[in-house]
Amino acid sequence: MIAEVQCVVLDCPDPQRLAEFYHSVLGGTVDQPDRRWSVDADWATLHTPAGPVLAFQRASDHRPPSWPDPARPQQFHLDFGVPDLDRAEEQVLAHGATVLDRGPADRGWRVYADPAGHPFCLVRHQAAAP
Repeated sequence: MIAEVQCVVLDCPDPQRLAEFYHSVLGGTVDQPDRRWSVDADWATLHTPAGPVLAFQRASDHRPPSWPDPARPQQFHLDFGVPDLDRAEEQVLAHGATVLDRGPADRGWRVYADPAGHPFCLVRHQAAAP
């Protein structure tokens, strides 16, 4: 092993707002003290209950991706497993997400943008068999 992931960093115009958005989706702790970095007006973090840390870095010239336009590609996206797509969609929209692609009704995933324009997917999570 060469390295381990410390966090995933998303550029955005408003780090605190994006940290709060992802907190509303994933839970966890915004700006939890952590010796690996400090938080300030240009940097916010979210320690999620599942373990991964998301960080949000101010980019004053941030240009959101224009999915699926290859002229401004998504660069990366996050997938979030959910038991109920309709309920999860209602909740992320209430917290500031926008719909990019719902697809056919029987498809198991949908594409959204967070408040800074980063695409993410809600994916129907099937419970593991006993």
